[in-house]
Amino acid sequence: MFSEVFFTGLYSSLIGFLLAMGAQCYKSKCSQVEFCCIKIVRDTTAEEELDIQQRQPQNPISQNGL
Repeated sequence: MFSEVFFTGLYSSLIGFLLAMGAQCYKSKCSQVEFCCIKIVRDTTAEEELDIQQRQPQNPISQNGL
């Protein structure tokens, strides 16, 4: 029989792999993805604009320190 440590490591690895694949899919900016009978269509232009807005500083500090 396998121990609890083995199953914990296996589940953690699987979840980490799924999260890494999800991050790569988001970064790819593909507009359409088909897998078996699942079809996903994304509005990548809106996502790119949102990413640009999040990268810009919200409250820039003035140069003179006031």
